[in-house]
Amino acid sequence: MRGLQNKGVLITGGSRGIGRATVERFLAEGSRVVTCARNVAELARTVEDLSGLGQVQGVPCNVAEPEEVERLVTTAEEELGGIEILINNAGVAWEQDFLAMTPQEWDRLLDVNLKGAFQVAQAVARRMVGRGQGGAIVNMSSTNGLAGEVRYAHYNASKAGIVLLTKTMALELGAHGIRVNAVCPGYIQTPMSEAIDDPEFVAAYAREKIPLERVGRPEEVAAAYAFLASDEASFIHGEALVIDGGQLSQ
Repeated sequence: MRGLQNKGVLITGGSRGIGRATVERFLAEGSRVVTCARNVAELARTVEDLSGLGQVQGVPCNVAEPEEVERLVTTAEEELGGIEILINNAGVAWEQDFLAMTPQEWDRLLDVNLKGAFQVAQAVARRMVGRGQGGAIVNMSSTNGLAGEVRYAHYNASKAGIVLLTKTMALELGAHGIRVNAVCPGYIQTPMSEAIDDPEFVAAYAREKIPLERVGRPEEVAAAYAFLASDEASFIHGEALVIDGGQLSQ
């Protein structure tokens, strides 16, 4: 991808799954990376595993906590000499019946997926605007932000919020040379999805609901992140790129 060599990149939720694959992709592109996660042991293992590919540093952070976000962004700015690209990837998911969901459980998920994404994006965008050199922000949404799915009311709402947050950020930040987009993955096989769904369910889901008849891989989302952050996507702004094997086409 053009325009990623030596760029300073902050990737949230980078210790496993899509986030880890994204750290690996940007390092392969020659970028310098700071990543974060709540699980300190997983984060340290990821940094150790990928350190041979290039400059990467891990910072423990819960993106739901404003003080931790401020510390993360300040550290990343100092380490990278300025954040030029934000991959706003951190998120959580679990199944739960709408009628059984408590306000506390609703808040717990939205605090990470929506409020956390907002807090990181705002902190990074303020610094990008202050430097006056533009930048690129890519938020993590989902096909669940475009179409509903049973037992995921809180998750669906959080990801729908990301789509409109992205579009609004694009309207406000474009004049500063900051491009803002989102990715909307469908069913991607990750440690988080494996904790929810057994292999038989996954096989049936792919066969019955996905035209390509397979689920996605983390590196396929990482490639979309890299594309949207690169100069190859220099006139793509305010979009939500679907990565779902054709599922929403049906």
